[in-house]
Amino acid sequence: MNHANKGLWFSLALTTTCVVLIFLRGFNFGLEFTGGATIELNYPQVANIAEIRQTVDQIHPDASVVQYGSSRDVQIRFAEKEGISSDDMMGDIVAELRSAEPEVRLVGQSKIGGQYKTELIEKGITAFIFATIGMILYLSLRFEWKFAVGAVLAQVHDVIVTAGLFALTQWTFDLTVLAALLAVLGYSVNDTVVVYDRIRENFRNHGNETPRSLIDLSINQTLARTVVTGLTTLLAVVALLIFGGETLFGFSAAMIFGVVFGTYSSIFVASSLVDRLGVKHVDLLPKEKEAVDELP
Repeated sequence: MNHANKGLWFSLALTTTCVVLIFLRGFNFGLEFTGGATIELNYPQVANIAEIRQTVDQIHPDASVVQYGSSRDVQIRFAEKEGISSDDMMGDIVAELRSAEPEVRLVGQSKIGGQYKTELIEKGITAFIFATIGMILYLSLRFEWKFAVGAVLAQVHDVIVTAGLFALTQWTFDLTVLAALLAVLGYSVNDTVVVYDRIRENFRNHGNETPRSLIDLSINQTLARTVVTGLTTLLAVVALLIFGGETLFGFSAAMIFGVVFGTYSSIFVASSLVDRLGVKHVDLLPKEKEAVDELP
């Protein structure tokens, strides 16, 4: 807690910077948000991704060509282009690839239009809002409103900072990244609740200590658990980043960044905000039940 003010000022500066980045640079939205199409092809032998990518670039320079499933399966994704329909674009790409390899088979294709794109954006925003409201209600009932405010601001900090990374790097922001942001919300609030639980316990058991010293004690008592949880989660997510390929890159990167800042915010943001909001012993004492008069 001696570094609480530094942590809060750093988080405020970082969050502000990320908000500015998001507004100025925006996101490099994936097909789910921009509209486009996906083609899945099967080659008779091991697919030469470099040659396929070179061929597709001549038709659509921004198309994504990845290997998925077996070494003979290829997935091509591209956004809508003005002046040409997605169906025509798919036909041109398949025809060009078949001219180089006549035995290539088209095993799947899908198209995302504007109506579906709008629906996805609305549902994504709605999911985020409902998740935040649910956490506020839960923490207010379980602890006290000051804890709910501290936790939610810490979660919003984690999400904005992670989103700011995607605005800065212009990595593709698709549905898997949105899912990762929601997962970061859940992970971070879980970590925060563990610290809050210990704060409440210490407030009830040590009535003669100052709130600041008890918050500091609670953070130190749960610090090992917080760090170990973060590290074990990172082991799984780093494995996804290394071996998951291009399809899972956005999800893995968002989770790694979110877990790191989720661990940081549980220590330096959520708990520091509770102290700043002036939590007192009386706020966490068990509520006394009213005596019931049994006289007739």
